[in-house]
Amino acid sequence: MFSKLAPLQRFAVLSRGAHSSVASATSVATKKKIQTGCPPTSDYIFERESKCGAHNYHPLPVALERGKCIFLWDVEGRKYFDFLSSYSAVNQGHCHPKIVNALKSQGKKLTLTSRAFYNNVLGEYEEYITKLFNYHKVLPMNTGMEAGETACKLAHKWGYTVKGIQKYKAKVIFAAGNFWGRTFSAISSSTDLTSYDGFGPFMPGFDVIPCNDLPALESAFQNPNVAAFMVEPIQGEAGVVPDPGYLMGVHQDLYIADEIQTGRWLAVDHENVRPDIVLLGKALSGVLWDDDIMLTIKPGERGSTYGGNPLGCQVTIAALEVLEEENLAENTEKKWELLNAIVIKETKDCDAWNVCLRLQDYGLLAKPTCGDIISELINKAILAF
Repeated sequence: MFSKLAPLQRFAVLSRGAHSSVASATSVATKKKIQTGCPPTSDYIFERESKCGAHNYHPLPVALERGKCIFLWDVEGRKYFDFLSSYSAVNQGHCHPKIVNALKSQGKKLTLTSRAFYNNVLGEYEEYITKLFNYHKVLPMNTGMEAGETACKLAHKWGYTVKGIQKYKAKVIFAAGNFWGRTFSAISSSTDLTSYDGFGPFMPGFDVIPCNDLPALESAFQNPNVAAFMVEPIQGEAGVVPDPGYLMGVHQDLYIADEIQTGRWLAVDHENVRPDIVLLGKALSGVLWDDDIMLTIKPGERGSTYGGNPLGCQVTIAALEVLEEENLAENTEKKWELLNAIVIKETKDCDAWNVCLRLQDYGLLAKPTCGDIISELINKAILAF
C-alpha cells in the first residue's frame, strides 16, 4: 500500500516525555529563509510551537500544510495516508468540495449572530438533524465535551423536576474507560490516571462502574439519587467495543449515549437502541433529546456563544448531506471489521508511540491513545475510496 508514496526519512526526533522539546534549534540559515519569504521548514514549525504554545499535546513530528480526501502533505511535500481523520472530525475527507463551498458561501453572508437573535440558518439545521436522527430537539454546542457537560446538567435538572430526586443529591453513573474531555466534570468521571492525576479535588456526583457489566448498572440504580447513566457505545479512546446485548440491556432513566459514529449513523443503531439523550461530537457537536426531557431547561440556564452560529450550521448540513449522498455510513458498515483499535504489547524497545513513528516513516499517520492503544486506525473517508 505504501509503495506509491515517496520514500520518507526521519526529519526530527522527539523524546518519549510528554513535554519534550523539539529537535535542535532552528539554524540561522533557516531563519534567514523565513525572513526572505521562503516557507518555514518542519523543524522551524516544531520549535515555534514549542516556544510559544502550551505543552498540553505531544504531537507526532510532522508539520502538515495541505489535505485532500484521505491524504495529507507536510511542508516539505511528503505525502501521507491520514488514518486518524482528526479524531473523526473530517470523516468526509479533507477539504471536501461540497463542504468547502458551503463554508465559502455562508462566510460571505453571515458567520455569527449569537443566540441573542434568530438567524435564517439555525432552524434549517435543527429541522434537518432532528429529522435525520429522529429526536424532537437539538441543542448545538461547540464541542463534544460541552455536549457531555450539557447532558450532565440536564440529567440533574430532570432528576430534580421529574424523578423527584432530593435537591443537589443527583448522581450520574459512568462506565469505566470513558473519555469525554478534560474539564473538571469529565476528569471527575474518568478512570484514566493521565487525565485526572494532579488536578483534584474533583466534582461530586459521579460514580463509575465496570463497562459491559449490566448487573453493576442495575445495582447502581438502586440508589434513588441516580439520575442517568452515560456511556460511549464504542470507547474509541480506550479501544473497547461493547459486548452483544449490552447497549440493549440498558433500561434505566436517563440513558445517555456519548456517540462515536461508527458503522451506521450512530453506534447504538447496531442494537436498534434509542437512548433518551444522544451526544454528538467533533463536526456535529450538540445534544439530541425529546421534549419531555429538553423542556426542563429554561432560557438562561444553558448557552453557548458560538453554538448554532450560521456558518457552523450551514457547514454541518453540508457535511451530513455528504454522508447521505456518498453512502459513507453504509459503506463503512460493510467494511467495519477493518475499524480496529490495536493494543501494542509494550517492551523495552517498543511501544505504541514508536509504532506510530515507524508508520509515519512509511507514509501513514496514526496516533496512540491511553499509552498502548492505537485507535480509530481506519476512518470512514478511507473506507469510502
